[in-house]
Amino acid sequence: MNTILRSGSAQAEISSLGAELVSFTKNDTGTEYIWSGDAAYWTGRSPVLFPIIGAVRNGEIRVQGQAYKLANHGFARRSEFTIVEADESRAVFRLTSSEHTLSSYPFQFNLYITYTLNESTLKLEYRVENIDGQNIFFQLGTHPAFNCPLDENGSFSDYVLEFSGNETLDREFLNSAGLRISGKSEPVLKDERILPLTHEMFKDDALVFQNVASRTITLKSKLTAKSVAVSFEGFPDLGIWQKPNAPFLCIEPWQGFADGDGFEGELPEKEGIVTLAPEDHFTSSLTIKID
Repeated sequence: MNTILRSGSAQAEISSLGAELVSFTKNDTGTEYIWSGDAAYWTGRSPVLFPIIGAVRNGEIRVQGQAYKLANHGFARRSEFTIVEADESRAVFRLTSSEHTLSSYPFQFNLYITYTLNESTLKLEYRVENIDGQNIFFQLGTHPAFNCPLDENGSFSDYVLEFSGNETLDREFLNSAGLRISGKSEPVLKDERILPLTHEMFKDDALVFQNVASRTITLKSKLTAKSVAVSFEGFPDLGIWQKPNAPFLCIEPWQGFADGDGFEGELPEKEGIVTLAPEDHFTSSLTIKID
C-alpha cells in the first residue's frame, strides 16, 4: 500500500513495504528526484537499513554464542510496516519485532519512521524503541537514490557533491563479500568541500566514510538549477554509491557500517553499534530538499 503526501510545492509517495520513499516530485516542473527502481540497474529506491548496515561476516551475527543468519542491510527494507497515522502532509510507519524478525535478530523493538512534507522539503524521522527486557544492539542507515542527471541537461560527470563544510576524508574499501578491507583506504578530500562525480570512482563499490562533520550534502551541477540537498542528524558515517554506470546516485547517512573482513566478535562488539537500554529510545533524522 502506498501513501501520498502533498504540499503546494511537491508530492511524496511512500510504500508500506519497507516504509520506503518511492517518489518525490516537484509540482511546477513534474521533475522526479527519486530513482525509479529499474531492475536493469537496481530495484531499490530509498530503503531503510536496520538492524545492520552492509554485510556481516559469513552472513551472520552472533549473540551470546548463538549465530543468526542476517542478510545485507538487515530485514526492515523487505518488511511490511504498519501505517500508524497519516494525513495530507504527514505519515507514521511502524515495524515491530515478530516471530519472523526474532529468528534472525533476537531482540524486541519498535522502529518508527515518520515522514513530514513541508513545501519542497521532506523530513524523515527515525525512532528505535527497546521493548525488550535487556539491552539491544543495532545499526541504522538510510539509502536514498536520486536520479543523476536530474534533467536532460548534462551527464553524470557534470555533477558534484557539495559538503556544507570543508572535509578531510579517507575512503574505505569493500571486498567482494561487502566487508571492509582491513588497512586499505584512500584520500578523497583534503580540507575541501566539493567532490566531483565520475562513474569510475564506483568501480570498487561504494565510497565509505567514517565521522563526516558536515550535516548537509548537496547534489548539483552548473548546467541546471535543479539540485537535491540531504541533511541529517544522528548519522556520523556516510556511504556514496551507484551501480556501474547507472543514472542515479545514493547519498547514505549511516549510524555504523559493514563488518571488517577480520571481525570475529559478537554483535555488541561490532564497530559502530548502538547500545540501547530497556525502555530507552534512539532518534535520528534525514531531510531531503529538492530545488
